[in-house]
Amino acid sequence: MYKFLCLLILLGSPVFASSLKITIAGTAQGQIEIDLFEDIAPLHVAQISKLAEQGQYDNVIFHRVIEGFMAQTGDVEYGKAGGDIAFAGRGGSTLTDLPAEFSDIKFDRGIVGMARTQDPNSANSQFFIMFEPGYFLNGQYTVIGRVESGMEVVDQIKIGKGPNGAVLGEPDKMVSVQVSR
Repeated sequence: MYKFLCLLILLGSPVFASSLKITIAGTAQGQIEIDLFEDIAPLHVAQISKLAEQGQYDNVIFHRVIEGFMAQTGDVEYGKAGGDIAFAGRGGSTLTDLPAEFSDIKFDRGIVGMARTQDPNSANSQFFIMFEPGYFLNGQYTVIGRVESGMEVVDQIKIGKGPNGAVLGEPDKMVSVQVSR
């Protein structure tokens, strides 16, 4: 089943991306570049790349930002800026949830991981960027990449002051997310 799912995603996806260029607006202003680990998490990178190329991530907010931990975004269903974001963080894309692709890469500062529910095989579109090491996540969440440039922009993303890091008021957003090969 896993091999079939890999083949299905790969055939329906663009050639693997090497990086994402994300333009951020709000409290944080600027661009970050994420090196994607297609050799470590091929299914996740293929899905993220496909969503980015479809423009699904454009204008999606950072809905959960915990100081000293991480900034989470990618809810393409409920997290679009300018809409009702009350349910941001609870949605995903129309694509299939992905099986875990755990690795031995440590959750250091700048690592990008896939968000999921309590089910390890439920990652879909949401991802998070680490502000600081979070080694308790090692082997429990799929690592998809690392910030190669723009961590100073990530560090400026508006911190969530609500429950569980929910960003109150107007959250920062990803204005555009482009795939670079």
